[in-house]
Amino acid sequence: MITPDDIAKHLIAAERERVPIAPFTDANPELDIATAYLAQRAIVQAKVDAGEQVIGAKLGLTSKVKQQAMNVDAPLSGVVTSGMLAPFGAPIELSELIHPRVEPEIAFVLARDVAVPATVSSVLAATESVYGAIDVLDSRYEDFRFALPDVIADNASAARFLVGPRSVTPGALEDLRLLGCVLREKGGVAATAAGAAVMGHPAASVAWLANQLAERGEVLKAGWTMFSGGLTAPIPLSAGSSVTAEFDGLGTVEVFSR
Repeated sequence: MITPDDIAKHLIAAERERVPIAPFTDANPELDIATAYLAQRAIVQAKVDAGEQVIGAKLGLTSKVKQQAMNVDAPLSGVVTSGMLAPFGAPIELSELIHPRVEPEIAFVLARDVAVPATVSSVLAATESVYGAIDVLDSRYEDFRFALPDVIADNASAARFLVGPRSVTPGALEDLRLLGCVLREKGGVAATAAGAAVMGHPAASVAWLANQLAERGEVLKAGWTMFSGGLTAPIPLSAGSSVTAEFDGLGTVEVFSR
C-alpha cells in the first residue's frame, strides 16, 4: 500500500511543477481516510519547514448536495498556511496554479481556543470577528477526478484565500443562517446562497472540526481563521476573469486573475 509520505511527495511535486497527477485511488483503491490525513499532515509540515505558519483551517463538502455527490455523510478539512493568504486587492497569478476555481465562504477569526464539545453557540462565543471570504481551490489531480481520500490528502484542494475588508462581530449579525451571498462573474449573477447552505449554519462546520480534532488531542486555536465551507458551487478562474462575492453585512470580496 502507498504510504502517506509517498502521497505527500507526489502532491508536493504536482503543486510545485503545476502538473496534475492521477488520483491515488486509481492504483490504490484501498487508500483510507486516516492515511489521507497523515499525507495531508506531511504536506503541511513541508510548508512549515519552508517557513510558512499554520494560520487556520478550511472545511469542504459542507453541503448535503456535495456530500451526496461524493457519497459521504460528513465534511472534510484542510489546513491553511500563511503562504496561501492572498493580499487584498492583489491579482491571483494563474501561472502559480493548475486549474483554479473559486467559491464564496464565511470566515471566522477566533478570539480563543474552541472548547469541546463544541456547538454553534460555543463557536460564536469563541469568535472575535466574521468576514466574507473567497476560497481559491486548486486540485492537484487531473480533470477534477478524485475520491474522498484523494481530496483529503490534497489538503482539501487548498490554494489561495482572500478575506474581505469588513470585520463584524457575530453579535452584530442577526442570523448567519440567513446571511445572503451573491456570486458575480464578469458582472452577471453566477450563483446565490445563504449561510444555511453550510451544514444549516456556517458555525456548525467549525464546531464539527473542533470536535473531530479533539479526538486526536488537537484544538482550534485562538487567532486562527476558519473558512467554514463553500456557499455555492465553485466556478473556474480563467485569465483576465473577475469574480465578486457580495455578502449581506460583510461587504464585497473580489478576486481577479492574470
